[in-house]
Amino acid sequence: MASIRRPALVAAALAAVLAVTATACGPTDDNAGDPAAATAGQGGGENDLALPDDLNSRLKELGLDLDKWRNGDWKNWKKDDWLREANEFINPVIDDLWKPDRMKDAGVPEKTVPTDVAEEQGVTDPTPDPVQAQRVDTPYHRNAAPVGKVFFDGPEGSMVCSGTVVKDPANPGRSNMVWTAGHCVHAGQKGGWYRNIVFVPSYNDNEVPAEQIANTPREQVAPYGIWWSDWASTSQEWISRGAQEGGAGAPYDYAVLHVKPEEGSGKSLEETVGAALPVAFETPSVQDIRSMGAWGYPAAPPFDGVRMFSCVDAPGRLSLFRDQPTMYRIGCTMTGGSSGGGWFASVNNETALVSNTSIGPVTGGWLAGPQLGAGAKAVFDSVSRKFAS
Repeated sequence: MASIRRPALVAAALAAVLAVTATACGPTDDNAGDPAAATAGQGGGENDLALPDDLNSRLKELGLDLDKWRNGDWKNWKKDDWLREANEFINPVIDDLWKPDRMKDAGVPEKTVPTDVAEEQGVTDPTPDPVQAQRVDTPYHRNAAPVGKVFFDGPEGSMVCSGTVVKDPANPGRSNMVWTAGHCVHAGQKGGWYRNIVFVPSYNDNEVPAEQIANTPREQVAPYGIWWSDWASTSQEWISRGAQEGGAGAPYDYAVLHVKPEEGSGKSLEETVGAALPVAFETPSVQDIRSMGAWGYPAAPPFDGVRMFSCVDAPGRLSLFRDQPTMYRIGCTMTGGSSGGGWFASVNNETALVSNTSIGPVTGGWLAGPQLGAGAKAVFDSVSRKFAS
């Protein structure tokens, strides 16, 4: 096991902040473009207040029938319908679509860079030593309450990422916002918005083994329910530059989901899980951060995607392109599936989300995430403002 470059007390402090409170019910600016061009409304049903009143009419204009969509028409990934030229993405709730066996079989969206990244481009620190990912103690709702798993469908099948419940300044204590990676909601320059995007907080809360999870009741696999995205926003840079390989668009690889429960509930996501984290957009320098922690559900070998892990390390800098912002980088052996998982650090004496997992080499050993500046804040604010009332 590689040595972990941080005091044990720092790791304990980060973990403690992720733990649910006793009163809970359970568990450098990046110059991003206009976020309005990178936002998709995603309906949770015919009467969803987040959607225009003429939802059925707009669906028909796209050649879609809501009932047919829910009964399987969403599987028809015709190129002309899927590419962004369609300018629409509809994500109506499909009851019981995400069952434990379907969740288990979901794959990993590719988002990798070569191991030998070009160190002469921009500011890049030496490659960090690998930090062995540590299993998060169960139950997750007590030890990592804001963390969960993101599921979605793409042309190649069902896929997985990780995500974090974040605070919504427009709805204090009642947030329905989830932070994840851009490549977990949109395919980037060669594709469009993914479909059937859901967030499952405290997925597999008590760590049922992989070989048993397909036959485990859904209420155990998803103890706080399935939360469907009814709105999604990512950066215009990710949409125009993002690619699965080589790191293109990675410094802008972040996204915000607004979610609603599959089954009606008067409680918000934050109230349901009992915790949410603030997002820091100050882009603190690596010299000002003693350590960062990344949390998520790695699914590519040697991991199986059903257990939550974390890594804590002193951050370094990674620059893939001279004309794009520098990214944070830490040593970590987590693999694909941990994408979108939050990175947490102390900022102004408060633990906050400061990044998310975006890229890492296929062979593992380190992860990199975007620095969250003005562009990320614009994406975040656009979602918060939309649901302010």
